[in-house]
Formats: sequence, C-alpha cells, structure tokens
Amino acid sequence: MDQRDEQEFAEYFAARRDAVRRTAYLMCGDWHKADDLAQTAFVALHRRWKKIRDRAATDAYVRKTLVRAVIDESRRPWRRERQTEVLPEPVDDSPGLAERVATREDLLAALKEVPPKQRAVLVLRFFDGLDVGAAATALGCSEGNVKSQTARGLANLRQVLEREVETNG
Repeated sequence: MDQRDEQEFAEYFAARRDAVRRTAYLMCGDWHKADDLAQTAFVALHRRWKKIRDRAATDAYVRKTLVRAVIDESRRPWRRERQTEVLPEPVDDSPGLAERVATREDLLAALKEVPPKQRAVLVLRFFDGLDVGAAATALGCSEGNVKSQTARGLANLRQVLEREVETNG
C-alpha cells in the first residue's frame, strides 16, 4: 500500500476500533477474545484495503468479517470456555450499581447461551442498530434468514432469562 492508503486505513481504524471491539464483546462476552476478534477483522480489512472501491461499505465488510471470525472461533473446540465456581475477582456490592450490573451480567450470560449465528443477528440488530436488510448484508444471508434467526434468538434469550429468574429470583 502507498502512503495515502496507509493514512486512510489508520484514520478508519482510529475512528472505528472501539465500536468494532464493543460489537465483538457483545458477540463473545469476553474482552480478551473481543480484542482478538477485532484484530482479526482489521487485519483482514488491511489486506483488502487497496481493493475496496466503495469506502462507504467498509463498515459492512468489517462487520461481516467480525461475524465470521466469531462463528469460526466458536467452532474451535480448544477455545471453548470452561465454567468455574470461583470468580477471579470480587464483585462490587454498592447499592444501586448492583441491580444494573446484575441485569447486565444476566443479559451477557444469557447471550453466551444463544447459538453463535443467532447471537450475531441479535447483536447486529439490537446493539448495533442495523435493520433487517443491513444485517442480512453483513451476514451474507437472506432477509428471511435474519428474521427467522432473530425470532429464534429472542426466543432462546427469553427462555434463558426466564430460567435465570426462576432459579435466582
């Protein structure tokens, strides 16, 4: 790449890295994995930067690469999470904050139990704010597939959260 392309890529990276990292975190639930997944997406983008003609479609390309990386990562058996009984660090028990954190933690834990493709659709639709068409483009599938995956993902998420409420109140 020439100097101008490198500069354009650096500007794009600086502007979008936090948003891509947050999206990756919502899909995988782990900041370290999110960093790796975001890096994978940006490395793929860097390789193809010179060939991208429509710079307005760059976000869609990064999203699609990120979703594929999340799904690929979930298929690797040596990378699967292991559950532990003891948390590595204590949780802050401040009043007020505890309710928000518990709700957020419950949602993130429930998202982890939703299958990867459904999780990707839910994150793109409800956290990134994409409409059905944009999510379909990002995932490389039909709008009908996005709609059905959204319905199934929401049903799975609802089921997990209801089970959590019944168990822990």
